[in-house]
Amino acid sequence: MNKNTNQPRNDDLYKAIMKLETVEECMKFFDDLCSISELRAMEQRFLVAELLHKGLIYNEILEKTGASSATISRVNRSLRYGNDGYDVVFRRMEEEGA
Repeated sequence: MNKNTNQPRNDDLYKAIMKLETVEECMKFFDDLCSISELRAMEQRFLVAELLHKGLIYNEILEKTGASSATISRVNRSLRYGNDGYDVVFRRMEEEGA
């Protein structure tokens, strides 16, 4: 169930993403799937999450990313109170030395 709309989620999209094997394949898939502004927003939110995870403060993140304080706050809430999706990714990236 999607917590924002109370609609059932279609897991086919997530299964499709898991079929991608390289960064290039992911980029091509997301280029086809999303608009440029949607991609830029997701990329910015992920960068904000990485910087928050590394301990940077809001002003540093604002300078590095140009993200609004609202975006930084929203990402911070997800990191603290979300579904731990960022934590899983960051842990695995750290384990791989990325």
